Amino acid sequence: MYMNLVFVGNLGDQPEMRYTPDGTPVTNFSVAVNRKWNNSDGSQGEETIWIRCTAWRKTAEVVNQYLSKGRQVLVEGRLNPDRETGGPRVYQRNDGSSGASYEVTVETIKFLGSAQGGNGSTQEAVPVSFEEDAIPF
Repeated sequence: MYMNLVFVGNLGDQPEMRYTPDGTPVTNFSVAVNRKWNNSDGSQGEETIWIRCTAWRKTAEVVNQYLSKGRQVLVEGRLNPDRETGGPRVYQRNDGSSGASYEVTVETIKFLGSAQGGNGSTQEAVPVSFEEDAIPF
């Protein structure tokens, strides 16, 4: 079987790096993926899906070093279902409403947009791409 999830969005906050007890680096960050459309009555619809991402080893170090809140990225990875339900992780918000969290283990990440963050018109000539096996060091 093969599963690959690809999405483009903006980092919602600063990446957070930590280390496992055996010293393996792991970085967590969230990506907001926006979608807009026109309804049949002419009004515009919009939704934002938040995806929690986890990067490991060298990928974790690179994400922590070079990415910041607002930066646009393309992420490829595998979806991690909730162990109990097999779907997204469902939780209760403080206001009593329900929410769901999608979680992805990052396999490849490409840095898009400007280094200052956002998806401004100044894109880098070549997006920075990072795959764990492609690191020369």
